[in-house]
Amino acid sequence: MIRFPRRGWARKGLIGLLAGAALFLAIPKPRIVPFSLSREVYDRKHRLLRLTTSSDEKYRRWVSLSRTSPILIEAFLLQEDRLFRSHPGVNPYSLLRALWSTYLRTYQTSGMRRFGTSRTNAVWMFGTGGRRVGGSTVTMQLARMRFNIRSRTLPGKLYQILRALQIERHYSKDEILEAYLNSVPLGGNVEGVGAASIVYFGKPVHRLGLPEALALCVIPKSPARRGPAGAKGTGQEDQALAARLRLFARWIEAHPEDQDKRPLIEMPLAMRLPGELPFNAPHFAQAALEEDTSSDHVLTTLDLPVQKLAERQVRRYLERKKPFGIRNACALLVHYPSMEVMAAVGSADYFDGGIQGQVNGTRARRSPGSALKPFIYALAMDQGLVHPMSMLKDAPMNFGGFNPENFDRDFLGPLHAWEALVRSRNVPAVHLAQQLKNPSLYGFLRSAGIGPLQEESFYGLALALGGAELRMEDLVKLYSMLANGGVLKPLRTRLGWPGGPARRLLSAEASFMALDMLKDNPRPAQGLSPALSRDALQAHWKTGTSYGFRDAWSVGVFGPYVLAVWVGNFDGQGNPAFVGIEAAAPLMFEIIDALRAHEPGLEPLWPSSRLNLAKVDVCAVSGQIPGPHCRRRVPTWFIPGRSPITTCSIHREVLVDERTGLRVCAGKGPGVRSEVVEFWPSDLLKLFKLAGLPRRSPPQDGPGCSLDSSANRGIPPAITSPHPGLAYTLRAASVGRQTLAFSAVTDADARQLYWFANDRFLGRAKTGETFFWAAQPGSYVVRVVDDQGRSDSREMLVAVVE
Repeated sequence: MIRFPRRGWARKGLIGLLAGAALFLAIPKPRIVPFSLSREVYDRKHRLLRLTTSSDEKYRRWVSLSRTSPILIEAFLLQEDRLFRSHPGVNPYSLLRALWSTYLRTYQTSGMRRFGTSRTNAVWMFGTGGRRVGGSTVTMQLARMRFNIRSRTLPGKLYQILRALQIERHYSKDEILEAYLNSVPLGGNVEGVGAASIVYFGKPVHRLGLPEALALCVIPKSPARRGPAGAKGTGQEDQALAARLRLFARWIEAHPEDQDKRPLIEMPLAMRLPGELPFNAPHFAQAALEEDTSSDHVLTTLDLPVQKLAERQVRRYLERKKPFGIRNACALLVHYPSMEVMAAVGSADYFDGGIQGQVNGTRARRSPGSALKPFIYALAMDQGLVHPMSMLKDAPMNFGGFNPENFDRDFLGPLHAWEALVRSRNVPAVHLAQQLKNPSLYGFLRSAGIGPLQEESFYGLALALGGAELRMEDLVKLYSMLANGGVLKPLRTRLGWPGGPARRLLSAEASFMALDMLKDNPRPAQGLSPALSRDALQAHWKTGTSYGFRDAWSVGVFGPYVLAVWVGNFDGQGNPAFVGIEAAAPLMFEIIDALRAHEPGLEPLWPSSRLNLAKVDVCAVSGQIPGPHCRRRVPTWFIPGRSPITTCSIHREVLVDERTGLRVCAGKGPGVRSEVVEFWPSDLLKLFKLAGLPRRSPPQDGPGCSLDSSANRGIPPAITSPHPGLAYTLRAASVGRQTLAFSAVTDADARQLYWFANDRFLGRAKTGETFFWAAQPGSYVVRVVDDQGRSDSREMLVAVVE
């Protein structure tokens, strides 16, 4: 029969030992891997961007034993457990030595101290008369850390021993050593050599040398005194050095060839604190962590030197622009062949609360202003509406009640398509957007994944001028699509991530032509010498300014990159300085120039030789296929079978009586000469006149010209008001007094317009003038006839409201 000791402490110890033995046999394989780890974000060359703490606020990384410096492994075993490879998890000799030094010799000098007032709760603790000597092996230390054991008590020590034996039963020595090295406390909230090597030395653990390895090995014995947080500025550097030298003495016993490295060990060792860890590309790193929640090691596409280059240019630019109230900017650089993000500046200063610096501007939804116009022109070229030299009107126009104006509140008259795009004229862009079909601009944006969007009717034609909000990432993807030949690809932020599917949204030909039009956009004034400007890297770029001067944009394609820059305030507050060409474009080109210096030899945009494109000559004035009377011709890109084929209607030959100067309609004869005259529509003639550039009117018909002959030549008038699809309303009290405005665009040889409603003559007006009619309720067919006998008609409804 077993007799239990009478003393409470002995009985408890025996019971604990028996329970521990049962636990040793019954409990399944214990977990020795930490439950949570830090997360690491690196750039494309494995340079650290950010190291986060684990869920329990520790810096803790898991590094395999094969990736750990052999010097560090050997030094740790010299310091902590020389016989690790040979004992079963417990070193009896070390335990007996610790028992003698800590218990028995202490008892002789100071006696055992017993805390508690009864036998049942008495616990024997270490005495205070001698130096405490540890007997824990590496396995025992691992057991204490993993199971949170209070090993200073005798029951705790016994439990630690049993757990160590259990670990040795289930794991190999290498597995135990690997778990220990990744769990050992190394000062503050840093655990494990993998985290400590990054935090303290800024390098992976396999690259640690002997001085650094010894510095880490001595920390666990006294983290507060030997770690960098305890040693820096406290006068305890000597204690840490002394500990390293004692360990070095043991080291040279095994490695006498390293005796000459003692000066290296004695030198001051630079160890940074956790608060000095890199915090690079904060917005981008945070987004990468949120996108990849399954991995503790996130390898991104970012290029850290390029990121710092972009941040430096943003910082310097904003410092110069501070007097103008420009305090915040964002930038996003993408390598468009791979769609890898190379740099992402989410705000001017992540820690500046005054600009809401923690907002990631590359993902904030903002109005793009005119930055969407290149896609209107690309769609129009794809649908056969225009080519780069097509003539467009920059004149006052009404689109179903929408009257767009230009940024400068002026109109320039006739412009070639490329010029209208480069000069960012609003009316031509809206006019083209109105003609787009399958897809419209709205359908194109939906296909590109831009959203969420309201219904198309919510935006109307204002969508062409930036009526919908999108993200900088969206804008960069769209411009990258142009550079990738019309194929839309997702952005890639992580190396090895295949990305999503690619989709063709535009033809390669229209994409190239749109970018080719943008190459003629002149650089903004940057104070550069002519020589530097001439040798600058060519960029295909466009700006945008949102309504109310809230957002200034500039997006450019150059070499293999697409760069977007935004200037504004995250709170939406406007500033007259927030104009794309003045606020965003200079910063964009400063980044481009700095990148060119950083990366010489950037290649130009992909060539057009593989595309189904032709260079054709068109009339330099009208942009149409040259007629026999077009004197000057210029080349332009043309998509065979798709680009519009219209013979020039501006230059026409007329016969003039040399004596009277009137037009001759009967044929050429004596005293009749031929002249080539420009026939401009009446709205453009009016603009020419306002601009101080009046055009010569065609000669008036002579007495031999009949109405039948003139009606069969030239271009008929086009009604611009009343507008199709609109119902006009009159107040009941003002019927007969309220007037409606009628207007039409005519050919250059028309002088008078005659207005009819349901075949009833209403009156006449000179070309270019508005006719006002005192309307009556009803349904009408409004017809206009010019003095050449050409006509146009439109249906109109007039209703009465109370």
